[in-house]
Amino acid sequence: MSRLVIESGRSHREYWRDLWRYRELFYVLAWRDVSVRYKQTVIGIVWALLQPFLTMVIFTVVFGRLAKMPSAGVPYPLLVLAGSLPWQFISASLSGASQSLVGNANLISKVYFPRLIIPASAVVTALIDLFISFILLIVVMAWYQVCPTWRMVFLPIFVLLAFLAALGPGLLITALNVKYRDFRYIIPFMVQLGFFISPVGYLSSAVDEKWRLLYSLNPVVGVIDGFRWAILGGDNQIDGRDFMLSLGVIALLLWFGIAYFRKTERSFADVI
Repeated sequence: MSRLVIESGRSHREYWRDLWRYRELFYVLAWRDVSVRYKQTVIGIVWALLQPFLTMVIFTVVFGRLAKMPSAGVPYPLLVLAGSLPWQFISASLSGASQSLVGNANLISKVYFPRLIIPASAVVTALIDLFISFILLIVVMAWYQVCPTWRMVFLPIFVLLAFLAALGPGLLITALNVKYRDFRYIIPFMVQLGFFISPVGYLSSAVDEKWRLLYSLNPVVGVIDGFRWAILGGDNQIDGRDFMLSLGVIALLLWFGIAYFRKTERSFADVI
């Protein structure tokens, strides 16, 4: 009697080939997450616009009007909006990816497929919300009569950078959450802390020079500065040292996240 053994690819090359073979599953999971997110909601996709809009309004009142934060020659609401869009994408990606494996425990324990597909589909779901949020950005830019510049051609690069900045930590956190369920309580705290140490409501140039090195180790800094540079133009500039440090941290987290995820992937079905 012949026996069929289903197992993951024994080499990295086979594993990445499996990812391509199971691409349809990736599409199905991503579409399922999107449909579940907006199913039986009253205002539908408006939820993707409401959060950045409220963030823009609150920051404008508190920091723009009261604290008089500098805005590099552009309307302060636009400065906040251009910073909040990538941040909310990354925070939503981390929150979604962290629970993705646990939420698909039945699927993981019954059939083989590259498990990396699950957290990656959660990040893609957040990416769709980001694209919807660009509608709000276009409306606000038209309201303030701010025209996009030639720098907009570089925006897809920074969107890709935001995707990678979310994917690396997302893979690490979701793998840890399979074994240590305490991480579901840590993630909201990490996201809240990251909001305040990321330049959502202020410019990176406002950070004191003695803290810039430590500040630049935050991978979100390079992403937000890049978004503002590409979208707003004006006096918004990218500090080369800060950007390269953020880029290095993104690459390190992505490598470590994939490596740890692959190392622990074989035990997911047993532990989960």
